[in-house]
Amino acid sequence: MNKIATPIPEDLIRKMFRRFTEEEIIPRAREMDEANEFPRWMFEKVARTGAYGIRYSPRVGGGGGNTTQFCVMVEELARGSMSVAAFTAMQCLMGTNFLYEYGTPDHHERLFKPAIRGEKVASFALTEADAATDLAGVKTIARQDGDEWIINGSKTWITNAPCADFFTVLCQTDKSKGLRGLNFFLIERGTPGLYVSKKFDKLGTRATEISELAFTDVRVPFENRLGKEGQGVSNLMRMLGVIRAMTAALSLGLARAAYEHAARYAMERTQFGKKIGSFQLVQQKIANMATEIWASQLMVYKVTEMIDRGERPLKEASMAKYFASEVACRAADEATRVFGAYSYSMEYDVQRFYRDCRFLLFGGGTSEILQTIISRECGVF
Repeated sequence: MNKIATPIPEDLIRKMFRRFTEEEIIPRAREMDEANEFPRWMFEKVARTGAYGIRYSPRVGGGGGNTTQFCVMVEELARGSMSVAAFTAMQCLMGTNFLYEYGTPDHHERLFKPAIRGEKVASFALTEADAATDLAGVKTIARQDGDEWIINGSKTWITNAPCADFFTVLCQTDKSKGLRGLNFFLIERGTPGLYVSKKFDKLGTRATEISELAFTDVRVPFENRLGKEGQGVSNLMRMLGVIRAMTAALSLGLARAAYEHAARYAMERTQFGKKIGSFQLVQQKIANMATEIWASQLMVYKVTEMIDRGERPLKEASMAKYFASEVACRAADEATRVFGAYSYSMEYDVQRFYRDCRFLLFGGGTSEILQTIISRECGVF
C-alpha cells in the first residue's frame, strides 16, 4: 500500500483504506478486542499508510487532504474495528491539531512530525469528573510562574493516555474570565508531577486504551501554551465541527459493518426450510438499516463539504453526529436480532459491534446535548 504523499482523489482514498481494512484489520479485529490492550503493531501498520498526516500540509510531511477525505478514511477503518478507527482519529485530529496550529518549530520537529509518522502517540485531555460538556466547570489550573506554567488538577476518560507520549490539556488560567480563561497546554510524558492511572476496563473499544491523568505541580515552559491567552475555547470551537463530522463517520462505518454482517447472515441461515432473509420481518430490518445508513452517509458528507468550503456548520454537524450515532446503535441492535441467539456468542462479530457502538453516543457530544444545540440553532431557546 502506497503512503499518502500528495492530495489524491476521495474515491481512491476509499479504495485504499477499504483494502487495508479488509486485508489487515478485519482478520485481526477479534484478536485485538480479546487482547484488551493497545496494539502498537497495528498502530504502526496504520502509520505506514500515511493516515496520521492525511489532514496536514505536505510541508510538514502530511498528505494535504481535506475533511471529506479524512472522514472517508475513518469510516472505512471503523468498518473493520472501532478501536483502530478511534485511536487513528485521535492521532489525526484532537491529539495533534493544536500542536500543528500553535506549536513551536521545536514542538513540530520533536513531537508533531514523529506523531504523524507513527513514532509517537498523541492524546487530548479535555474531560474532568465534574466537567465534560460543561467547560466552564474545568478545575485543572495553570498558573504562570516566571517563564513556566505550573499545572494542578486531573482529567478522566482520556483516550490513548496509557500509551501516549504527549498530551494536549485544557486548563484554566484565570477563573475570573470564565470560558475566556481556558487555554490548552502541551505536557510531555515523563514530566515530573504527571501521573497516568491504570487503564479502564471497558465494555467496548477494548483495543483503545483510556485512563485518568493527574497533575501535581507539573511545570512546563511558557511556550507550551498552545495558542494565544484566552482563545482556547474559541480555537476548540473551530475544530468542533470536524470532531462531530468525524464521529458521525465512525458511526457510519460501524453501521455498515453491522448491516453487512446481518444481510450476509440472512442469506445463509435456514429456518423452517427457508433462508431467514425470505421472511418479511427480517427483510424489514435489513431495509431499515440500509435506508438509515444511506441517510447518514448523505448527512455526513454534506457536512464535510460545508467544512471544506470554509463554513462552520454547527447545526448540521450536530445533526449528523446525533443521527449517525443513533443509527449505528440501531443497526448494531438489529443485527443482533437477525443473528438471534448466536449474537450472544463471542464467536460472532455482531456482539463486538453491539458493545462498540455505545462509545459513539458520548464522543463529540451526547445525543441529549446535541438535541439541545440543534433546538437552539433552530431558534427554540
